Amino acid sequence: MISVNPTNGKTIKTYIEDTEKQVNTKIEKTHQAWLKWKETRFSVRAEFLRNTSAVLLKRKTELATLMAKEMGKPLPAGIAEIEKCAAVCDFYASNGANFLKDELIATEASKSYVSFQPLGVVLAVMPWNFPFWQLFRFLAPALMAGNAGVLKHASNVSGCALAIEDVIKEAGFPKDLFHVLLINSKVVKQAIAHPFIKAVTLTGSTEAGKQVAQQAGFHLKKTVLELGGSDPYIVLADADLEQAAEICMQSRLINNGQSCIAAKRFILVKEIEKDFMKIFLQKMQSKITGDPFDQQTDLGPMARKDLRDELHQQVLDNIKAGAKCILGGRIPEFKSDHAFYTPTILTGIKKGMPAYEEELFGPVALIFTAKDEEDAIKIANDSTFGLGAAIFTASKAHGEEIAAKKLNAGSCFVNSLVKSDSRLPFGGINQSGYGRELSSFGIREFVNIKTVYIQ
Repeated sequence: MISVNPTNGKTIKTYIEDTEKQVNTKIEKTHQAWLKWKETRFSVRAEFLRNTSAVLLKRKTELATLMAKEMGKPLPAGIAEIEKCAAVCDFYASNGANFLKDELIATEASKSYVSFQPLGVVLAVMPWNFPFWQLFRFLAPALMAGNAGVLKHASNVSGCALAIEDVIKEAGFPKDLFHVLLINSKVVKQAIAHPFIKAVTLTGSTEAGKQVAQQAGFHLKKTVLELGGSDPYIVLADADLEQAAEICMQSRLINNGQSCIAAKRFILVKEIEKDFMKIFLQKMQSKITGDPFDQQTDLGPMARKDLRDELHQQVLDNIKAGAKCILGGRIPEFKSDHAFYTPTILTGIKKGMPAYEEELFGPVALIFTAKDEEDAIKIANDSTFGLGAAIFTASKAHGEEIAAKKLNAGSCFVNSLVKSDSRLPFGGINQSGYGRELSSFGIREFVNIKTVYIQ
């Protein structure tokens, strides 16, 4: 397992994979730690989570630097990610006990209620694009609920994975309550099958989600899947075009264009298409691509060269199919062996082109033209994905009507970019997965919702 700096192609470190025996030992130790952890009071769990928040904030520059090296995230964005991880720990420390308190139900019994109890060891299979946030948005509620965890992280961010393990240790959690498994994707099947693994959560591609769901289903283990997305952003005729273009640009380029909930498809009603595109093009052109450690940099490299090359091929395939490239569409010339890609805009995307169906995971904006509002909504929903969606309009009431009732996605935003928030449930439908993370809904995914009835 090799960690490579995508800015210059240099090897950061090589990691030795865990053997089958080591994997089994880690899972068994985690289970033994859980047997004691599940009996702890919520107040005790909350104290450890607050300690974790403090450790994250103390080490945020160090951890952001690690992300910049391993996957190219600009340093300010990395610091913001660590701060968000600290916030989710504080959120569940403050609210977890209330989310999981017994719920009394009036029946013919003298007493009946619903109790929420931990399942055990949960396996997390996580991606490289938000190396800390993706894990902590699962781990904070899981630990607060009384579960334990083991992590299979993307191999190119193994350093981040081990840093998370170190943060948990520094926060004072009981020994062995959380372990990192240094394994490749082929060994995940073995880990899922282990009798002490009680559930699995995965953030990643739709194909990876299908494989994990199939393996977990065979062993009848609960799963939560947050998968790919091709989020549509609809711009209506009455929208504030300056505001809409700014938000659309930010959402497309966030995290170097590598986010499941980044805007991917921009659906413009024809009467404002030219005016919007003039503003949007200028904003995309203004972004500076460069070293993630440079404070002037807006866009760092993609996480790996193979991912960059795959994205570039997708762009070329769509141009061949009839799309027009009005910005970018090329690999920039730098001295180093890098994974950079220029901000790109493809216009004229139509049904039948690869981009109409595929997710383009990088700084590439896809422009669709709609005849009118009804047609825009139809195009937005004509997708196998369903993670997020946004609508831009001067009428908040009309935007809410469309977001709440007409767009098919797990999260629908009005005049805002789609984003995750600890207070709100997060997840998708269709090929974007199932289950929810964050809020009260997320902490109840990996618990036994138990009925207690006393005659």
